[in-house]
Amino acid sequence: MEVVRSERSVEKLVPWQQGQVIQRPRLQVWFIRICSSILIWTCLVQLVGFTRMSVHNEGSMHFPTLVPARNYTSNGYLKVSCNGGLNQMRSAICDMVTIARLLNLTLVVPELDKTSFWADPSNFEDIFDLRHFIDSLRDEVRIIKRLPKRFGLRYGYQPLEMPPVSWSNEQYYLQQILPLFDKYKVIHFNRTDSRLANNGISMELQKLRCRVNFEALKFTPEIEALGNKLIRIIQQKGPYLALHLRYEMDMLAFSGCTHGCTQEEAEELKRLRYAFPWWREKEIASEEKRSNGLCPLTPEETALILQALGFDKKTQIYIASGEIYGNERRLASLRAAFPRILKKEMLLDPEDLRQFQNHSSQMAALDFMVSVASNIFVPTYDGNMARVVEGHRRYLGFKRTFQLDRRKLVELLDLHQNGTLSLDEFSSAVRLAHESRVGLPTQRRVIADKPKEEDYFYANPQECLSCHDCSDLMSSHVNNSTIIQ
Repeated sequence: MEVVRSERSVEKLVPWQQGQVIQRPRLQVWFIRICSSILIWTCLVQLVGFTRMSVHNEGSMHFPTLVPARNYTSNGYLKVSCNGGLNQMRSAICDMVTIARLLNLTLVVPELDKTSFWADPSNFEDIFDLRHFIDSLRDEVRIIKRLPKRFGLRYGYQPLEMPPVSWSNEQYYLQQILPLFDKYKVIHFNRTDSRLANNGISMELQKLRCRVNFEALKFTPEIEALGNKLIRIIQQKGPYLALHLRYEMDMLAFSGCTHGCTQEEAEELKRLRYAFPWWREKEIASEEKRSNGLCPLTPEETALILQALGFDKKTQIYIASGEIYGNERRLASLRAAFPRILKKEMLLDPEDLRQFQNHSSQMAALDFMVSVASNIFVPTYDGNMARVVEGHRRYLGFKRTFQLDRRKLVELLDLHQNGTLSLDEFSSAVRLAHESRVGLPTQRRVIADKPKEEDYFYANPQECLSCHDCSDLMSSHVNNSTIIQ
């Protein structure tokens, strides 16, 4: 009787009450479905994150983690336009991050040089891993991709444009630059080369310069992959020497060095020098400059120097440079002495290089990687690439790097070529002059009031290097300075 009464009571419910009884289970079903969907999507996101983990050190898994962001009140925005080639810009970026940290500024991702001799249209993110750059430094400096819209030209805002004074210390930036942000909020440094002093900078900031250089500035995955492929190809052929043969048109035109050039070539280089207004020195006495060690060695001179240092025909040499001025005609002596000469264009498929062609900084990044990884590195001129590569090789354990004494070498070369020194005497003198010039642990040379002449921070960032047993390391370098191991 009770059951019948209950069923009848249900039948007596008004229509909207009956619908409520029926609909309640459906709402529960939909609620469960929505929650399940959210849970599934959460799991998928987590799964994608796991698949992006880096695999290093014989398969050990490293979970990408973000360092905690530094909490600070920004004093303004620093916009910078780098000038020069890849490695000049690289060191400038390190300096600009350091200055932004010192002054508590927000740094806009640096603009790269597109108007110099190389005319490379690459942006920052075409060469460096932008996301890694921003994330890896978030505990030091806030870095943004672009200025807030309120500071744009369309709103009538004009930032202060200026080049900071070269080789300046912390006090200059704190006393002269920081007060300007109270008025302008945004300052655009339109030149960034060598704007921070090599020495006299606090240890904290020196270490930050190193952190940016060695950790934050990673090349893009595409450049890293092709650079590592190139290194593997060379290493499969055996140990190798990376030769930074800086005998390229821009360097010769800039320096005014024409030794070994024809009269027509010398005139062509002079016209190029006058075509660029920022190459200030116009009339240059080439032979005088060469005798002072201020010219890159020619390919012919380089062949004699390498032979004197003990390298022979079996030595595998990778030429890390752009197009050599005079092309194969000027490389003939070097090839005759060292038949195992390699270049990236010889080792890689043209399709591999296609995306990097007409992008000189991206091509230079490949040469940079190969030079850092080489058994021995020999630069024929102490330009920005030579010095930055040297610093990286010191950081990696003082890998052997010949610091050629060009002034002494030019003197010895001339004595040998005029018959004063025999080949054996010449070779002995060259080796003696370079016994300790192979990237040994050493203190940076400081010259008061002459910052251009003192040792470059990025060639020897001593504050960031470790040397547990320098005496043994120095002995090893001296005793095996000409052996590729």
